[in-house]
Amino acid sequence: MDADPGLTLGQKVLAAQPFNALVGARLTAFADGRATLEVDVRDELRQQNGILHGGVLAYAADNALTFAAGAAVGIGVLTAGFTIDYLRPADGVLLRAEAEVVRAGRSRVVTRCDLIVVAADGTESLCAVAQGSVSVTAPRVEG
Repeated sequence: MDADPGLTLGQKVLAAQPFNALVGARLTAFADGRATLEVDVRDELRQQNGILHGGVLAYAADNALTFAAGAAVGIGVLTAGFTIDYLRPADGVLLRAEAEVVRAGRSRVVTRCDLIVVAADGTESLCAVAQGSVSVTAPRVEG
């Protein structure tokens, strides 16, 4: 079975981000106004108290929000702004950012994201939520 061409395109876009090489995120879903980004938690991503740094959660939210928008309107998108609320410390082995489009307009897309940390035993905990606004910079090209 062939790989999903939409997901493959999204993964190429993510791979083209030099900053992502530092964080090491993976795009695991990209279709129908939804996107999921995963980051393996490693010591270099923790803050002084041993939990995942809030900046890593914000990075994951920002990218997942924007990729969800791109999955709805095309890859010509840029983050216009977002807010994030940290609910509990993120301590585990995997961070998953699951984003979806709330409303897609011609020039602006509103998206939301749940940030979930997965423990070594598989237990999942919601650690943050985010909502964003994404600017459409290029119209979708239908092929």
